[in-house]
Formats: sequence, C-alpha cells, structure tokens
Amino acid sequence: MVDTRSLIGAALAEAWALIAPVYCAGCGAPDRALCAACAPALRSRLRCAPLESSSRSALPVGPPVLAPLTVVAALPYAGVVRATLLGLKHEGRTELARSLAAPLRDAVTAAWSGSGAELLVPVPGSRAGAARRGFAPVALIARRAGLAVVPALRAASSASEQKGLSLDERLAIDEGRWRASDRVQGRRVLLVDDVVTSGATLRAAARALRAAGAEVAGAAAIAATPRRRGVSSIPWRFMADDD
Repeated sequence: MVDTRSLIGAALAEAWALIAPVYCAGCGAPDRALCAACAPALRSRLRCAPLESSSRSALPVGPPVLAPLTVVAALPYAGVVRATLLGLKHEGRTELARSLAAPLRDAVTAAWSGSGAELLVPVPGSRAGAARRGFAPVALIARRAGLAVVPALRAASSASEQKGLSLDERLAIDEGRWRASDRVQGRRVLLVDDVVTSGATLRAAARALRAAGAEVAGAAAIAATPRRRGVSSIPWRFMADDD
C-alpha cells in the first residue's frame, strides 16, 4: 500500500529545501533537519536515577537540597543527540525542536506517571542566553511536544561556566540562581530540562521551588551526560519497559 501522507510530506520537505536550504544536524547531509540515518538516534531509551545530596562540603546557605530528587532522561547526551541540541540552542535552528519533542514527551510521561504532579515547570536558561536566542529552548520543545508548561522560575543571577567544576562548585554557582513564582505555592510540580550532567542545576531549581512552597515530585530531561566516576557521577539505570 502506498503511504500517501509520507509521499506528500517528503515532497513538501524537498520543496521547502529549495526555498530555505537545511542540512542534517547529525551528519550535515542536505535537505533534512535530520536525515533518515541520523533520526533513529533520537528514539528514546528511558533511564532514571536519584539525585542524592552532596556528601561533601555544604553550601554557604543551608544544605544543597532538601530531599532526593528522581530524574528521568530519554537519551544519552552524545553524538547526534548532542549535535541536535546544540544546533537548536547555539545556531537558532528552531526546526530541530520538533525532532526533540518526542524524547522529551517520553521522559515527561514516565516521570509524571504516579507522581501526582499538577504543574510542569521548565528550567530556564541564563538571561544572556535568552536575550541572544530570542526563545527558551526547553519551553519551545515542550510546546512542540504538546506539553503545557508553567514558567514559574526566573533567573535571579547570571549563569557561570560550569565545565570542569566539581559538584560542590556547581552547586555553589547555582545556589540562588533562580526565584520561583508564588503560583507554585502548595502545588506539586515536575521539573523539565534539556540536559542533565551533574544534577546541580535541577537541584538548585528544586530548591527555589521548595522555598516558594511547592512540592517537587521529580524531574524529566531530554538527555543525560554519561559520567562514570567521581562525586558528580549519577547512577543511571535503564527503565524496565525499555529493556
């Protein structure tokens, strides 16, 4: 049987490529945001992990986090996945948000199930990044995924470069980075972000929401950076349904 919808979609994509040339974010092949060879890299393989409190030095103001936070991620942050996210965030390729929508939706669905969450709250980027891009990547991907998000976090300070820093250093940088809206008071929320590395960003966001009276039910992310050693490592395990 001929798949008419696929044929029409391919024809439209080819026609649009003549007007506004595109290239594959993964391999650079022409005419597609993601080519047929690279697209399978964005098929979800869900993994989850608890983000535990830091076992090292405490932050200047209180503990680094009030309770363990469980996060679900759909993909590894490497290869095509990394290139696609960077293409969206650093090159302004908003057409890639559609390709990232399904893995985000899968992670949110898994994290939301049984959590009792009422609101989905995206983690905002830095104010400088938002001004440069003109859009919020996580919120944009969520919209493409058909997810209703509540922008209850706002930047209270500028983000600093975190590459090469220890977990305690990352936690110290992120402490006080956000302020949460009063609208989350008494509500159970689920955090959503694009990439999890050490978990410091999610912990700081959870801390801000809890300070505003929210109960943080968990977190979901598109991708997780593989980290195998050290205090910043996260003990990811693949979820049973994807084995």
